[in-house]
Amino acid sequence: MSDSSTTEELLGVLRRLVQQSAPGDKLPSSRELIDRHRVGPGTVSRAIAQLTAEGAVITRPGSGTYVAPRPQVTELPIDTAWQTVTLADRSVDSRALSDSLGPAPEGAIRLDGGYLHPSLQPTRGLSAALARAARRPDAWDRAPASGLTPLRTVFARMAGAGATAEDVLVTAGGQSGLSIAFRAITGPGTPVLVESPTYPGALAAARAAGLSPVPVPIDDQGLRPDLLVEAFARSGARLLYCQPTYQNPTGTVLAADRRRRILEVARDAGAFILEDDFARLLGHGASVPEPLLAEDLDGRVVYLTSLTKPAAPSLRIGALIARGPVLERLRAIRQVDDFFVPRPLQEAALELLGSPGWERHLRTLAGSLRQRSQSLIAALGQAQPDWAVTNPPDGGLHLWVRLPPEVDDTTVAAEAQRLGVVVSAGSRYFATEKPGSWLRFNFAAAADPAELSAAARRLARI
Repeated sequence: MSDSSTTEELLGVLRRLVQQSAPGDKLPSSRELIDRHRVGPGTVSRAIAQLTAEGAVITRPGSGTYVAPRPQVTELPIDTAWQTVTLADRSVDSRALSDSLGPAPEGAIRLDGGYLHPSLQPTRGLSAALARAARRPDAWDRAPASGLTPLRTVFARMAGAGATAEDVLVTAGGQSGLSIAFRAITGPGTPVLVESPTYPGALAAARAAGLSPVPVPIDDQGLRPDLLVEAFARSGARLLYCQPTYQNPTGTVLAADRRRRILEVARDAGAFILEDDFARLLGHGASVPEPLLAEDLDGRVVYLTSLTKPAAPSLRIGALIARGPVLERLRAIRQVDDFFVPRPLQEAALELLGSPGWERHLRTLAGSLRQRSQSLIAALGQAQPDWAVTNPPDGGLHLWVRLPPEVDDTTVAAEAQRLGVVVSAGSRYFATEKPGSWLRFNFAAAADPAELSAAARRLARI
């Protein structure tokens, strides 16, 4: 084993040794493992600690490491058929969030999902931030239910609109914020208006809360106020979920003349607006419009944002911003769910946002996203001229591509995956029947523009 060997490789060696040994047999000493496999003491220590946690070995201070007794495995089958009757109707359906086409082939280029490629993530800054956060003397203390005050202050400043730290509830990412908001604002069995198309995770969270999504079409200017008036009147809904800035999946930005009108429509209906501003930090270099929250004068807008998209999937830190009694209800549900977001993660987010590298990362990211978006549009234009990109995005991670009328998006997505390119069928993004066929591409999931070009060449064979 070379000097560059990893803990995982040593774990594989030790697991095979444990399987070949009898319970109570002694494993080689740390010194023997270091000499034999040419690894450092830290690598050996981590491997032994992992095997101990798994129950495979027992360590005896001053004596050594021994193979643990093996658990007795029962051969009796477990009959779980009764659960089907007891569970009854399925209220939580996560199928829209997962890949229904099965595992991707080896070497596939993944242009699905909603996160940055690792090469675009501020990995070094995240690691440094987490290390600094862990050294704080109170890092493992209980955090306030609403979140750390300094972090809430940062989120309030990011949102603008006169928001203060007192208006902010820190959440475990955007999806957690959606789940909290849907359950807090309206009750089970009621309708919720959603853009059509919209984010599948919002549809799943709404349905899990017992709500019935009612679609309201959008065009290249965003949500249509005329149809919103009709939807409120027909459904009696008291909540609208929308993404005014770099909408997922279309990338659309709600037009300036529609923003105030939508607030007026919601006010006339006596309804809340849940504004999902997940992409505020994902602009491609142009100015980003202010959120609806900026024009909200009566606490109608409940605002949601997150650090996950511009940073990394496991930085599960987001925020809800609300004013009035609805904030107390949001906070109550958070306490019932999980008391608070883990403090080390909040501290790490603070360290990251306060570092000079964060602003540099956002500037670099904007250029990279713009380059990838333009590269994919150009490559698809050559590979599949009949596929239409009618609204090139100025921000976000996604490209919404319309297919010819006679083409089924699910069939095309399956064929693309067979050819080694994973994309999302547009059907997932509609609450009811789809009015056409689309594919959604995540151009930020690619390693570089060259990989996007390679994906387009494969798609040319469809």
